[in-house]
Amino acid sequence: MTLTPAGSGALRPVVIGVDVGGTKVMAAEVAIDGTVTRVARRATPGRRVDVALLEDALSEAVLEVADGRRVAGVGLAAAGFVDAAGERVAFAPHLPWRGHQVRARLTDRWGVPVFLDNDANCAARAESAHGSALGAADALVLTLGTGIGGALVVGGALHRGRNGMAGEFGHTRVVPDGRDCECGGHGCWEQYCSGNALVRAARAAMAADGPLASACAGDPAAVTGPMVTDAAHAGDPAALAAYAEVGEWLGIGAANLVACFDPSVVVVGGGVSAAGDLLLEPARAALGRSLVGAPHRVVPPLLRARYGPEAGVVGAADLVREGLGRHARPRA
Repeated sequence: MTLTPAGSGALRPVVIGVDVGGTKVMAAEVAIDGTVTRVARRATPGRRVDVALLEDALSEAVLEVADGRRVAGVGLAAAGFVDAAGERVAFAPHLPWRGHQVRARLTDRWGVPVFLDNDANCAARAESAHGSALGAADALVLTLGTGIGGALVVGGALHRGRNGMAGEFGHTRVVPDGRDCECGGHGCWEQYCSGNALVRAARAAMAADGPLASACAGDPAAVTGPMVTDAAHAGDPAALAAYAEVGEWLGIGAANLVACFDPSVVVVGGGVSAAGDLLLEPARAALGRSLVGAPHRVVPPLLRARYGPEAGVVGAADLVREGLGRHARPRA
């Protein structure tokens, strides 16, 4: 199944951003000002499946958003280690890509230009261009979903590192010999501060009655992240305790990163950020307590991403526009 390329026509071709996370795929039409106008979602089939199943899910979502219209290009925000050239996903703890030439594969499949980057890098693009990091020369962006993604903006530019893989803060070890992580390590930060960590904490603390128990019919194994959020807003003690625990870990980890990079602002996006102050208030308190020299420095504000869970698709669409503009420039 291919898309309709830009070509010629009276209507402006659409730009589509896709956020490929560990549990879901979100594709969206994104306007040049960052407005998300049409969205399609699919479940991510898992990390131990054939890559074709994942790419089928991407195709279904992208085709639904395109809806037969001309497409200028598709940007992919992938939850994984993307190489500096934007061609390959070298490794993805929550997805089946292992060194696959993702950009070329999907360009061939869809018949339109495709551009690829890490999901947190795309979120940083969106927040720096349109959102909560607008005007900040130095910013730290964290995305909390199935795991933790991260990106660092230094001097107004995204810091990519030697391999293009800078910002994998979720896989820094915070608990020696701690919980097993999908990356193969142990005690990684995202095992204590992520959507998975939130659900794990809520299941462990769930009482026999209350909003959370009602939502999952008393079965802790059936608890999901949205259930925890709804139950926390309803005052469920287990859900509130889960957010307090994850927020505490968020603040501690952010304090370590602020000590390293001294950014002007810390922006938190991803699906877990949809809970707003349920997550951010305990995180802010822990950041203030944990940051070295806090009474003698300006502690950066910890803000929710303007685009929340949509930051990845907005940044991926910006990636398309940048890439198309670069390719359109005449050679010197």
